[in-house]
Amino acid sequence: MSEIFRFERTRNYLQAGDVSVAVRLWKDYVHRPECQLWHDCEWGNVHWYCCGNPLEARALLDIVMQAMSPRSARGLRRIISRFDAVWNQPSPSYDAGGE
Repeated sequence: MSEIFRFERTRNYLQAGDVSVAVRLWKDYVHRPECQLWHDCEWGNVHWYCCGNPLEARALLDIVMQAMSPRSARGLRRIISRFDAVWNQPSPSYDAGGE
């Protein structure tokens, strides 16, 4: 955690708390119902302008993990990989009346 705080202070494209906000945005997004995710994919989400874009947040997390020390990046990657696993789950199969 201390490396994340130091990282946020030393990078001009980050502000204090940006990494934790990005983690929260990604976590909340991947746990949304599939129909809402599909709607966002097709038409976008107007709330992203005020509340943050979770896809941009995930891209920021990739940048941060690449710039961190291997040990600290491993810890953050462990957290993010749990959310990525939810994101990459296959959709349940559709059974049209048992046919």
